Amino acid sequence: MKIYDFKVKDAKGEEVDLSSYKGKVLLVVNTATGCGFTPQYDGLQDLYEKYAEKGFEILDFPCNQFGHQAPGTEEEIVDFCQSRYGVTFRQFAKIDVNGENQSPVYKYLKSEKKGVMGENIKWNFTKFLIDREGNVIDRYAPTTTPEKIEEKIKELL
Repeated sequence: MKIYDFKVKDAKGEEVDLSSYKGKVLLVVNTATGCGFTPQYDGLQDLYEKYAEKGFEILDFPCNQFGHQAPGTEEEIVDFCQSRYGVTFRQFAKIDVNGENQSPVYKYLKSEKKGVMGENIKWNFTKFLIDREGNVIDRYAPTTTPEKIEEKIKELL
């Protein structure tokens, strides 16, 4: 099983087959617009602008499970991210990353790379780095800024 075996909804409600990302380096992030880590959108956008042409993609999954810090609709979240942080990478529909309604994508990611709390996601802005073959290379805590992941992304590209 690989991340390419899943289908998800984007922020517009359209189904996206993740196999369309084969051959790319991916950074999968559960995000929130009202979180202390929300300014990481700046760093994520910077990485995207630097490396998108080389085959780097960010998959942004808003999640309202932690302190209800992503309360808006998908449209409101996209508008906020574009106007406040200039986000141009693809944003997806809101999901749960833990619990009985967790996204199958996150169930898979967590099974591949456990964190300090085991499989469960601790908070918003947990990041998973995936290589061009679809292997989950690493999992980063919310406190790990996008800038601290840049060297590893460059290696994988």
